[in-house]
Amino acid sequence: MGAGVKKGNAFTNNPIVKTVGTQKIVVIGVIIFLAIFFSWMSPAFRQYSTVVSIFDFSYYVSLMAIGVTFPLITGGVDLSIGTGMVAAGLFAGNLVNQQNLPVGLALLVCILFGVALGCLNAFSVAKLNLPPFIATLSSMMIARGLGSILVGGMSVTWPAGATEQGWFRSIFRLDANGTLIPVGFILILALVIVMSVFLNHSRPGRYIISVGSNKEAARLSGIHVAKWHALAYIISGFFTGLAGVAYAATFQGIVPGTGAGLELDAIAGVIIGGTSMKGGYGTIGGTLLGVFVMSLLKTGLPFIGLQANWQQIITGIVLIIAVFIDVTRNAKK
Repeated sequence: MGAGVKKGNAFTNNPIVKTVGTQKIVVIGVIIFLAIFFSWMSPAFRQYSTVVSIFDFSYYVSLMAIGVTFPLITGGVDLSIGTGMVAAGLFAGNLVNQQNLPVGLALLVCILFGVALGCLNAFSVAKLNLPPFIATLSSMMIARGLGSILVGGMSVTWPAGATEQGWFRSIFRLDANGTLIPVGFILILALVIVMSVFLNHSRPGRYIISVGSNKEAARLSGIHVAKWHALAYIISGFFTGLAGVAYAATFQGIVPGTGAGLELDAIAGVIIGGTSMKGGYGTIGGTLLGVFVMSLLKTGLPFIGLQANWQQIITGIVLIIAVFIDVTRNAKK
């Protein structure tokens, strides 16, 4: 190609597209399209309560998704985040109900439970060299069973928002004279900014990307691959614990044995947001946008008469499309 000839087209060469990224621009377009489509198909979708529902779903999925972005960047995966989130909420909530543990300490226990699960995954993947799929599938089963055992198979109800102990619910949803305000989005946005800076502008973040790009090359360049590989799963565990807090704050009760499948919403959001399944590339901002696509689908599909089974089918189709785009992009590279 001769000098001075630009690659790409008018869209990809646009300064705004170059700054934001092609993938993010496309995802933003999908979000706008879905919002318009559901509003057109169902006037009920335009209600303020729908907006609150979209945000309620996005909180715990966003937190899981931010965390699982890191294992995916290393070329791995974390399947334990859904059941781990529920197990953390069950265990910590049971301590509040049965042991009268202050809610503040229970929230810390919830986070520590997630970190412990992340450490188990880190040990299995980085030290035992187990395939991430098998390692985290095993911990997913462990978390689901352990959550049920710790609470004796009984559902757990965290304190209601109207009670003194229910203050934690206002972290995500503030009740202003009967009007619910989804303030949790501010927290999610802050975490996205912090983790974006960590991933792209800190040594650990860059090392995690290097491990995903080429593990052997990273090792030969003197990077402690096992250390940074493990860190990715510990970060995922930390955000699993945070997701447990958001899950407890969103729902009145938590049921043992649930959570399996919720990890797919988070993973799908991460992939839709542009993180490569082969590892080596991903953005936290893209992850948040991908989660909002999933949140819009989850909230909007019932308004057009498509219930749970159809939602799962459409989510699966969206995931196939996202992975296909990722595979095609890697093949071109």
